[in-house]
Amino acid sequence: MNPNQTVEDESHPSITAASRRIQCLSLHLTPLPPSQPSPQLNMLTCAKAANKLEVDKVSLSTYMRGKNRDIQEKIIEFFESRPDLQTPVGVSMNEHRELCMRQLVALVREAKIKPFRYVVDDPAKYFAITEAIGSIDVSLGIKLGVQFSLWGGSVLNLGTEKHRDKYFDGIDNLDYPGCFAMTELHHGSNVQGLQTTATFDPVTDEFIIDTPNDGAIKWWIGNAAVHGKFATVFAKLILPTHDSKKVSDMGVHAFIVPIRDLNTLQTLPGIEIHDCGHKVGLNGVDNGALRFRSVRIPRDNLLNRFGDVSQDGKYTSSLPTINKRFAAMLGELVGGRVGLAYASVGFLKISVTIAVRYSLLRQQFGPPEQPEVSILDYQSQQHKLMPMLASSYAFHFATQYLVQKYSEMKKMHDEQLVADVHALSAGLKAYVTSYTAKSLSTCREACGGHGYAAVNRFGSLRNDHDIFQTFEGDNTVLMQQVAADLLRQYKDKFQGGTLSVTWNYLRESMNTYLSQPNPIIARWESADHLRDPKFQLDAFRYRTSRLLQSVAAWLRKHSKTLGTFGAWNRCLNHLLLLAESHTESVILAKFIEAVHNCPDARSRAALKLVCDLYALDHIWNDIGTYRNVDYVAPNKAKAIHKLTEYLCFQVRNIAGELVDGFDLPASVTRAPIAMQSEAYVQYTHHIGF
Repeated sequence: MNPNQTVEDESHPSITAASRRIQCLSLHLTPLPPSQPSPQLNMLTCAKAANKLEVDKVSLSTYMRGKNRDIQEKIIEFFESRPDLQTPVGVSMNEHRELCMRQLVALVREAKIKPFRYVVDDPAKYFAITEAIGSIDVSLGIKLGVQFSLWGGSVLNLGTEKHRDKYFDGIDNLDYPGCFAMTELHHGSNVQGLQTTATFDPVTDEFIIDTPNDGAIKWWIGNAAVHGKFATVFAKLILPTHDSKKVSDMGVHAFIVPIRDLNTLQTLPGIEIHDCGHKVGLNGVDNGALRFRSVRIPRDNLLNRFGDVSQDGKYTSSLPTINKRFAAMLGELVGGRVGLAYASVGFLKISVTIAVRYSLLRQQFGPPEQPEVSILDYQSQQHKLMPMLASSYAFHFATQYLVQKYSEMKKMHDEQLVADVHALSAGLKAYVTSYTAKSLSTCREACGGHGYAAVNRFGSLRNDHDIFQTFEGDNTVLMQQVAADLLRQYKDKFQGGTLSVTWNYLRESMNTYLSQPNPIIARWESADHLRDPKFQLDAFRYRTSRLLQSVAAWLRKHSKTLGTFGAWNRCLNHLLLLAESHTESVILAKFIEAVHNCPDARSRAALKLVCDLYALDHIWNDIGTYRNVDYVAPNKAKAIHKLTEYLCFQVRNIAGELVDGFDLPASVTRAPIAMQSEAYVQYTHHIGF
């Protein structure tokens, strides 16, 4: 297909669009007799695939899979060999909870895979394990994360050597299943507003944990309803004083609180546990609510890496203020966000793979007296799925980069790197999970009625993933954190400060990009220019810089009359657009870098095609912004649109190879509609035909 060719050029001159449609519809009423045996759902070769790229699927999948593929394959093989550990469709909540616990115990004690050992020492390997586990059962993946990343991670990251010595082995071998009790009924995102208290009693050398009101009940706590024996409880540390106030609030700290007897599993005195019940998804995770009534714990149960209390009630910390201690504590907990961003890409890959394979196999309508065509040959289906396929690749490389930076942070403990990873993880977690949530519904719709069958996975994937947009930080709140960090960088730039790694491009953008767009470049419309990574990245960064400059000006203006909070709220939608634009710039930069670094020429060419589609589709979707400031002239906008459609068509031609490049095990994409037609025929026989 020539990118300059129009839709009208492809139509037969003697048949209008309307008459063609009438002919197609009439075949439903009076079908033509088949001229040959009706084929099974064999994949058609696209009629216009003359320029199709040759893709080496082995080289592409090798480049994509990373260094931890071996342990992922070991996990998949273990669960495939154990039918008793596979989650059946329609399993009840109580059965699912017990099955998840059995699965986790089997993984650790029978398969001898110990994820906890990698949480700090090799995060990339830990996230690879969670990705494989999540493909078995998402509830199992979340339960594993609660045990090792949240409960276990809080002990490792917020505690000191005495806590590691006491709890490591029990967490590692599952003798000490635990919870992460941060969220309260009235406070989720606003962690500094938590109301649970931990009051120190110097007479007994203990902390007294209290739930002062119903709003302070710990809520949605994973592992609490059935299996948890311990909880890391986040509470305000209250110290007695000798002044008129009598107490001093030292801010939110973390405490280890036993909640059940280690042997009998009976709830301990002063602890009340309630079951949160059936949820939209993730019903293999036993979420519960916790109330504490004057529960006493030893002083040593304070996780004291960032602040400690002596026996006589004196508080010490290397960090001078409550805010700095709070920031340091949360900075050590970003691993959950990193894991969710990484896992969400796995959801997207699975759903895109199922939808693309089905769309290649499924045939509907076609020219008169000709065989029906693959539904992926329809432009509408291509526009649904091909940009999504491109985004899957883009997100893969971006989250790989995030895991790399997080691993460096855990080894180096550099303050600037911690801040950079905090903002990067917030942006990618929010952006990727929001995109994946929408895409899961689109993939279901793209598979028609067959996509609605539970066995084809879209329902469970969509329901289980839905909460990713909320836990480990609400996406809207996280995007505001990204915007706030951008504004700080903007301010620091003009005060002579240095920019952190992710924001380096702003050094140029706030000088060069904000000047008047070049009227000559604004009219360049050749395919070579539009497919130039420099043009694409400059366009993304120009948009971010314009948004940053404008929102800073609006905040300055509104703060004079509305105050800081009122001005922020007045500009909130603008701020969210800024954060989204910046995150897209980071994703594209990492995709371009990954294309450049690909060693195999054919795989590199395929990735370049996909990267171009990702970039130009985003530019076209926001073309109004570029036109408003004359960054793109009308003729160039039209050229971008035509080239985007052409690239979408070309990616369709290698869509099968591209989803194969994800190298997902067959058991992961086990939906019958994504397999050969015989598999779906077997499924229809299974349900009674």
